[in-house]
Amino acid sequence: MNTIAPPLHRGMVELERSAFKKIVETLAIKVPAKKVGIAMKIFSKDLFNQPRLRNVESDPDSKDSKLVLLRLDLDKIDDLSQDKLDLIKENNFDIVKYNVELDYEYWTTEQILHAVIPEDFTDIPSSFTQIGHIAHMNLREQYQPWKRLIGQVILDKNKNITTVVNKTDNIDTTFRFFKMEVLAGEDNMVAEVKENGCKFRFDFSKVYWNSRLHTEHERLIKLFKSKEYVCDVFAGVGPFALPAAKKGAIVYANDLNPSSYEWMKTNIKANKITQGIYPYNMDGRAFIRQAVQDLQALDKTNWKTFDHFVMNLPATAIEFLDAFRGLYHDKKEIFDRTENAKLPTIHCHCFTKSSDAMEDITTRVNKVMGARPDPSKVSLHWVRNVSPKKDMYCISFPLSSEIAFASIPDTSNFI
Repeated sequence: MNTIAPPLHRGMVELERSAFKKIVETLAIKVPAKKVGIAMKIFSKDLFNQPRLRNVESDPDSKDSKLVLLRLDLDKIDDLSQDKLDLIKENNFDIVKYNVELDYEYWTTEQILHAVIPEDFTDIPSSFTQIGHIAHMNLREQYQPWKRLIGQVILDKNKNITTVVNKTDNIDTTFRFFKMEVLAGEDNMVAEVKENGCKFRFDFSKVYWNSRLHTEHERLIKLFKSKEYVCDVFAGVGPFALPAAKKGAIVYANDLNPSSYEWMKTNIKANKITQGIYPYNMDGRAFIRQAVQDLQALDKTNWKTFDHFVMNLPATAIEFLDAFRGLYHDKKEIFDRTENAKLPTIHCHCFTKSSDAMEDITTRVNKVMGARPDPSKVSLHWVRNVSPKKDMYCISFPLSSEIAFASIPDTSNFI
């Protein structure tokens, strides 16, 4: 099938919609309206068959007949097989020329961008991540001259998008948000997203949200049982914490970013979660220690701690695992005397470029914690591909007694 392409306008950097008008001439069979079905069956392999266009059009000259459009590569009717020519003659069908008029509204995003961006640019930037009404793009440097045009086309072709933004810098390593610019549409960064039974509202320019992680959010949330205690160290606006609390887990959720913390509290209220979730705004290491103390303070006689620690900060989360060494150094006696006492499971997200992900990640964990996770109890889950040679994983393992109850050096005499 020959696919219709829009007019080429290489070098156009400011969108001119009127430049994409095109008239396509094709052959058509004029048939009585009552015989359209018969004609469609006879010429099924010779129909127009173009995306988003009809094979049958009204006859401008008669209400009693229709035009069955034929394929574009049919230059003349005599190119049809003899049996089909005989059927045309037997049924007294007329052959006419028909003009299909197309404009900017017809073409897809990819077709428009192919028509304006240089031919040697093979990777056309038409994809984006959607966050509510926002389309988030990550344009390479080579596409900068067309960024406004690209943004406008994305806006035009996606009716549920009202703002198109482009990432202008790497993620802020402290507060985890992207610097970005508005390419087209409204300058409105407050997005609303539904995920795992909760509604989330946040300022996308000030917090971290990645819609591509929704399956990972769902996967871990399914692990959390009602009445279990979950410590979410890098909670963001709450994609793990809120659904977990809604299903009955007790969640202590933290984020260093003040904006994430405020939006998390807003979302807790908006989702009518009135118990079982406690938001914090602290450094990750300090929060791990504080949350453990706060939870244990609820029962000073028996062992009480978290069932799960979630550490979704893949760029640096492994570095925070040092907080677990000696975390319970002063609670060994309570642990030993409490029946069925358990240590928590840690779920730590990270990146790797290694072909042996398990070896690379467990080696890094060992370097930070001072011990390698028990190979018989560790699991490694592939989350997603981030770039051609970079993947995101989640390593899950139980905190060992060796690490949990390790002694902490006394530095009080150090100057």
